[in-house]
Amino acid sequence: MSNLKVAVVGVGSMGSMALWQLAKAGVEAVGFEQYGLAHERSAAGGESRMFRTAYMEGADYVPMLKAARCLWQELEAETGQSLLTLNGALMIGPKSDERIANVIKSVEEFDIDHEVLDSTEAMERYPQHWLEPDEIAVLDREGGVIRPEMAVFTAAERAVELGAQLLENSHVDSISETESGVRISADGIDYEFDKVIVTAGPWTARVFPQFSNYLVPRKIVMTWYLSKRLGDYSPENFPAFGRVGGEIHTFGIPALEGTMTKIGSVATFGDVEIPEDLHRDVELTELGAINREVARCHPGLKSTPSRISVHMDAYTVDEHALVGPVSSSGNVFVLGGYSGHGFKLAPVMGEIAKDLATTGATSHSIAHLSPERFAN
Repeated sequence: MSNLKVAVVGVGSMGSMALWQLAKAGVEAVGFEQYGLAHERSAAGGESRMFRTAYMEGADYVPMLKAARCLWQELEAETGQSLLTLNGALMIGPKSDERIANVIKSVEEFDIDHEVLDSTEAMERYPQHWLEPDEIAVLDREGGVIRPEMAVFTAAERAVELGAQLLENSHVDSISETESGVRISADGIDYEFDKVIVTAGPWTARVFPQFSNYLVPRKIVMTWYLSKRLGDYSPENFPAFGRVGGEIHTFGIPALEGTMTKIGSVATFGDVEIPEDLHRDVELTELGAINREVARCHPGLKSTPSRISVHMDAYTVDEHALVGPVSSSGNVFVLGGYSGHGFKLAPVMGEIAKDLATTGATSHSIAHLSPERFAN
């Protein structure tokens, strides 16, 4: 394996973890990042992400999520950084909702440490929430919060410590297959590799135009709210949460720095035609739905945000990622289109990328993420 040379194009959420896993496996790995490390232009921004194993998107993800948790803790142990806080995660919504049914299936099928609370029990234990009578809350005790920018930085820096090369502010102009492997042209310089892993986030469809009808970058807006009782929203008292059944699907993160509580909308704020030109202004009218949900469901919070940040991610038409080979030679791979719910999976995706590049296969179940489902 020491003779294998692998490139990672895009050292963000997935790319940083792929670089770490490749370097850890003794592979000669080079990461190309068009901006600085842990930049704010894509989906890794916003200071926090929810980690959950009771999964609304389907129980198929649970084995990967459990593996991801172990790898998050492995990265922490290797670096001494605190990246994952397992303070629990609440999944809230009508019991009849399909997404809540997926949560129940996840916890029962995979023996996740959990508790199911009816609306009265949930509000007694977590008065920061208001629930409708027909709603339940599933406490996922294996869930919590991740620090995304620090995670990207930590994984990439660890990869460099292990021997990887990181080329920041390096723009990849082309990726082309050759008789012996893959050539990358970046800033006027040609590089030769055996394998290439493309983890380009919102730029994925630009690298692979064949997916342009199925994959689009979208604007994400994150919002933070103030409270007179900050202690109620500390990690010790306020688990991360995801909520369905209201006007919009929302999520929340405790006040990690002791100031504001992050309550966000899973809804996106329009397609982004040119990722470099992401429009960062937000009109007050765009925040109407999230502010109404905060006013309805979180009586202890001021119902207009005190902080807003804008990011973007790539969304597929079925909101499941593209993971696998995209060339007949098997030398080029894509990991993209995570549709707003991928960061928690990042370290296991890095392991999958390493597996694919080194052996052509992985023990993780990724058939539902195959790029072939969108083949033209």
